[in-house]
Amino acid sequence: MPFVPHTEADVSAMLTAIGAPDIEALFDEIPDRLRNGELSHVPEGMSELAMLNLLAFRAAQDEGLICFAGGGSYDHHIPAAVWDLTSRGEFMTAYTPYQAEASQGTLQLIYEYQSMMAALTGMEVSNASVYDGASGLAEAMLMAVRANKKNKSGVIVYPESLHPNYRSAATSVVSNQGITLKSLPIDMSGIVGDPHIEEPPVAVVIQQPNFFGRLEAVDTLTDWAHDMGSLVIAVVNPMSLAVLKPPGQWGEDGADIVCGDGQPLGVPMASGGPSFGFICTRQSLVRQMPGRIIGRTEDLEGRTGYALTLQAREQHIRRGKATSNICTNQGLLVTAGTIYLSLMGPSGLEEVAIRSLSGAQALMTALCKIDGVEPVFDGPVFNEFALRLPVPAASVIDEMLKAGIFPGLDLGDFAGEQIDGADHCLLTAVTEKRTDDQINAFVEVFTEVVSGSGV
Repeated sequence: MPFVPHTEADVSAMLTAIGAPDIEALFDEIPDRLRNGELSHVPEGMSELAMLNLLAFRAAQDEGLICFAGGGSYDHHIPAAVWDLTSRGEFMTAYTPYQAEASQGTLQLIYEYQSMMAALTGMEVSNASVYDGASGLAEAMLMAVRANKKNKSGVIVYPESLHPNYRSAATSVVSNQGITLKSLPIDMSGIVGDPHIEEPPVAVVIQQPNFFGRLEAVDTLTDWAHDMGSLVIAVVNPMSLAVLKPPGQWGEDGADIVCGDGQPLGVPMASGGPSFGFICTRQSLVRQMPGRIIGRTEDLEGRTGYALTLQAREQHIRRGKATSNICTNQGLLVTAGTIYLSLMGPSGLEEVAIRSLSGAQALMTALCKIDGVEPVFDGPVFNEFALRLPVPAASVIDEMLKAGIFPGLDLGDFAGEQIDGADHCLLTAVTEKRTDDQINAFVEVFTEVVSGSGV
């Protein structure tokens, strides 16, 4: 069936029925000043063969690169079974499981996903995903405002070490809803030092590890926020939770809401997307949680069954009562994440995390022996770190790409407000995929580039 099944006769009949001369007349209420006009910049179409050749050429440009990039998307190993199963037709073409009786397999998978994410984050409940980590943070902020009814300030505080893309996306979503975002400065070590704010905010955002790879003093920050009557929103890398304290155990009482991006859990980097976001929380806040929640029950014959529950979305209840207007989730990516978590198990995740951490430590130690190269911030990291270089980071990246190595992100593109001389700073990440030989090759090429001898 064509995506738009109406024939010209169908369209003509509908226009006649409503008394419109043509389709353009349906949009006559849009002022001319708001109309885009002709799309003159759209190129001419090309044949299927030409299109395939062009895309093959572009895809080949990504082949062979040894990836040390991070900043929220990481090159982890994905077992073959993950996408062999995820790509089956039952999952690949499945739509929202509105009819529970016909969607038990999908519902059970999402229920298992929720259970594993709740265990990983140390929280009591999880939703069935949102678009990505950044939109997950925005939803968590809106959720915090609804949940913390005692605080009417509409202010949410975030550290300057928060991922800039997360901050930008969250600002776009919440700024028009009466919510004000204020930043907490970071100290010379790249983390929030002695936090101070004049009035208690609705919530405090804490990212662990933060955008620069540093580990925040989460216990101190969590207790500080709770002492003010503020909720704590944790933004986490799920892979790090195999070795770091889960947010549910931060401070005396734990974080209140946990969000982040599930990309490290079996989802390819894919040039930055797609991925899936997650949100977990305590049982007491579950009715403020956006998105879907899958529940397990029994039918009249005592058999286990699964159903959509607590669907506080605008499709299901009055718009004014909805917790979110997001109308879908990243179900296919969640499927991959669920299979990945099931295959790896706690010990597998821990091994991946430890190998990533040890590789990062080895690479950072080797690079900091080079003249003019030093950490931007001193202190512990997980698998990612920022280096200050004696030459522009962009030139280092360009030269190392010629040798087939993607060394990381130019912080001049991300952190110009937080770091002096950010264009000379490089953010590098290491995963379990990076072998000793690849790390040694990175050090060798990096040394040649930074010393000015080229590659």
